[in-house]
Amino acid sequence: MKSPHLERLARRMREHHRHHPWRLSAGGLFIPYAYHDMKPDDLSHWDDVGFILNGRRYMVRWRHPRHLHASAIAALARQQQRTEHGEPPAPFGSSGNTAKRTQPAIPSGRRKKLVCSEEWDLSDDWKRYQEQLTAKTTALRNLGIDLEVRPSWKWKRYEHCMGISLVAPVEVRNEQELALLAELARQLVRGQTTLAERFPGAVYGRSDWLRDGLYEQNKVYP
Repeated sequence: MKSPHLERLARRMREHHRHHPWRLSAGGLFIPYAYHDMKPDDLSHWDDVGFILNGRRYMVRWRHPRHLHASAIAALARQQQRTEHGEPPAPFGSSGNTAKRTQPAIPSGRRKKLVCSEEWDLSDDWKRYQEQLTAKTTALRNLGIDLEVRPSWKWKRYEHCMGISLVAPVEVRNEQELALLAELARQLVRGQTTLAERFPGAVYGRSDWLRDGLYEQNKVYP
């Protein structure tokens, strides 16, 4: 028996695909980002790519295991900061805002317009709180955390596409590597391969994180 909810999502997906066409690359991919600032030996963290399979849009959200480590470290640092110092203070103090209003020179005979620009100064308490948080985050990045990330993937039906969340230890630094990622997602959807076959025994842990950190000392993680 067909599900009315799934049928409705499929219908809306087809309608969205028809009225909002993708601008595809020569290889038939929807590529939302550019790679002009990526170097051949950079460590990548995440990316998105779209493709059409059997008349349906698939949007892949890929994350490298190191990105999950970075996110987990940032979350742990925020948790420790709240435990020790409470919730972050208001970013703007009571006397921390100034408004500058300027009136541009315009030809006579036309109605004058008042242009207002506001500049806000962050409170000292907020700056101190953020400095403490930054120090905690940096310390955790240097030490690493006990987290093991294995390749995984799952998909979910949306009104605009079939969404795929994919965690895999590959590098995506250009459109050629992005095409390989998209092909991996296609094969997973078709059942032509599995992550266990492609990455047998792959586990990303503390030692991998520290190795990447030594390789890329100046990397700023989100």
